[in-house]
Amino acid sequence: MTNRSNEFKKIVKQQFGLTSEDTEIKVGQTPKTAIWKKNKAVVWYYPAKERKFEVPLFLIYSLVSKPYILDLSHNSSMIQAFTKNGYDVYLLDFGVAGYEDKDLTLDDYISKYIKKAVQHTLRHSKANEITVVGYCLGGTLATIYAAVADEPIKNLILFVTPVDFQQLPLTASWRNMLKEERGTIEKIIDHYGIIPPTFIDKGIKLATSPLPIKPYLALLEHADNTQYVDRWKRFQKWTSDHVPFVGATLKQLIFDLALDNKLVNNELLINKTRVNLKNINANLLVVSTTDDDLVPEELTVSIMELVSSRDKTYQLEKGGHATLAIKGRLPKSLDDWLSERSIS
Repeated sequence: MTNRSNEFKKIVKQQFGLTSEDTEIKVGQTPKTAIWKKNKAVVWYYPAKERKFEVPLFLIYSLVSKPYILDLSHNSSMIQAFTKNGYDVYLLDFGVAGYEDKDLTLDDYISKYIKKAVQHTLRHSKANEITVVGYCLGGTLATIYAAVADEPIKNLILFVTPVDFQQLPLTASWRNMLKEERGTIEKIIDHYGIIPPTFIDKGIKLATSPLPIKPYLALLEHADNTQYVDRWKRFQKWTSDHVPFVGATLKQLIFDLALDNKLVNNELLINKTRVNLKNINANLLVVSTTDDDLVPEELTVSIMELVSSRDKTYQLEKGGHATLAIKGRLPKSLDDWLSERSIS
């Protein structure tokens, strides 16, 4: 099956002229300025086309992939959609970790990166409050941060965010095996220090693509749509452009979050401070999508009952895991919700 699918993909690539040059395709073209740097991380500032709202947006993306999925192309950019609608946007780009970063923990990412980045964003924007927007695992980080933050978070928006890891499709025997083999797993992770991008790529494709030729079938179906083909090329570049995963953080994600579900159980500690989701009081918008194979809504929706926010909304949008990021426009429900809550 693998050989046949690889041959099929090869034929489709030849038909569409998909060569190695496609890896050089330009992404992330919305104008931006760096306002803060730490180690590999950068906070990028994207000014509004015409600023209409006082509360800026602070975006946090995943530690697994590069964040240009939020700014894929001119017609497929969530960041550009926000700026067109009058929002100043700040994006925390964690960069590409090196072996020297192998001991960075969740504690570090929350307190030394996200917290500091938000402080610099508030200072740069001269705003009194901020909207924190988390996408995928970036939403998990945003949730943890919001529960321990001292900074003034007015709104918290979570897109396709895993929170309740008890809902992962793992059998009891698998969970027990992973717990019993914790020592061995930790030794393997420590051996690598950081997990190579190829491992991340294979893991995600294994979890989400039982049929590896599906994207190529979709390409053939839309072969006469040049805009679709262009976006397909950019999206496929992103899906294979993963970054190394820091070992110390991975161990926390596997054992503290995925297996012990400490975030939902209010047992997670960040710098010895308990992460209690009831500390989240910000206006909350949680968005899942109907066809998300990576983060189905059952991993997300339970947060609605765990926070103290009085103003909280849950939305289920049509699409897959990355649909909202590459739609090129804001869903009306999101635009309406955010515009009403973005004036200090």
